[in-house]
Amino acid sequence: MKRFFSLLMGTGLLLSGANTYAQMSGEKTVEVGGAAMYPTKDIVDNAVNSKDHTTLVAAVKAADLVSTLKGAGPFTVFAPTNEAFAKLPDGAVDNLLKPENKPDLVKVLTYHVVAGRIGSRELMKMIRKGGGKATLKTVQGENLYASANGNMITIWDENGNKSMVTIADVWQSNGVIHVVDTVLMPK
Repeated sequence: MKRFFSLLMGTGLLLSGANTYAQMSGEKTVEVGGAAMYPTKDIVDNAVNSKDHTTLVAAVKAADLVSTLKGAGPFTVFAPTNEAFAKLPDGAVDNLLKPENKPDLVKVLTYHVVAGRIGSRELMKMIRKGGGKATLKTVQGENLYASANGNMITIWDENGNKSMVTIADVWQSNGVIHVVDTVLMPK
């Protein structure tokens, strides 16, 4: 057994850390909420590992959207952090998570999802093409808007609430996640 362990150590096959698989496979990961996000995993399988997205994951489960976000997609998700949810008025998250408010929760969550895989480069091209503003149709049915200041992308909702993309291009097997710092609200 010692010999086997030594052999593994000597060949570099026994590695530690969240990126071990990624390093061995050549897979490029992004760290979100203290966890590596693997491009070969789907949106849900990655999000559940992020300490910064526990509220979002709980909301997705409460809204019965897990199977949808594990689907083929592709999806572009503007994923609010726990801190983003904490900016909402007191009691708002707890209220949304109540079973009787599931339709409202679904509406809020699907407002953060756009059909297709839109990376930051493509989003910047859309912003330039739109004269400084891109319009994104959400799967909920209403629009989100994007603008840029240098390399910083801002997303805002129909109500004028603005959210900064804090981590862009977290590639998934079924889309891409852009981490945002504010929950966007439909009308």
